[in-house]
Amino acid sequence: MIDTRARHTLGAATLVVALASLLLACSGSPDAASGGGTSPSHDVRTTASAPAAEEPAAADATEPAPGVEKVRDVFARLQATYNDGCTTQGNCEYFLGRVLDELNSLDASMKADPQGPAHFKEPLAWIATLRSELGGDRSFENLKKHQEQLIVTRDRINDWMQGHPEDYR
Repeated sequence: MIDTRARHTLGAATLVVALASLLLACSGSPDAASGGGTSPSHDVRTTASAPAAEEPAAADATEPAPGVEKVRDVFARLQATYNDGCTTQGNCEYFLGRVLDELNSLDASMKADPQGPAHFKEPLAWIATLRSELGGDRSFENLKKHQEQLIVTRDRINDWMQGHPEDYR
């Protein structure tokens, strides 16, 4: 006679096997459930052993390089800085740092965009000028000193992007 604990373990194991079988049948090819196709594990083995000489699929020409955000996504965050400002010293420090961070992210996105950096020549030049003025100093004192240039650069890029809606929609 099987004790209650063993009966529950056996019932649970049976349930797991049944669910796994259903999942495999559903995730395979349309014929897999009827037994007429190949199993998903066969597909994995076949794919894993495929010759390495095959060309990878071409990258989507509208996507930036891997690991880099799309221009439109960074631009949206830059636009969100219009809802903030230097209302208090603590907020001002956060705000100016955020504007600089978004400009730096936009610079990276524009350079990695499939259209190429030449398409974004003006905004990239404005960001480069700002970087030169800041001299690599991200301190609040330096950002506050260059606050006007940070805001002017953001606004110029916003105006430029508004004239290029295909880049952010």
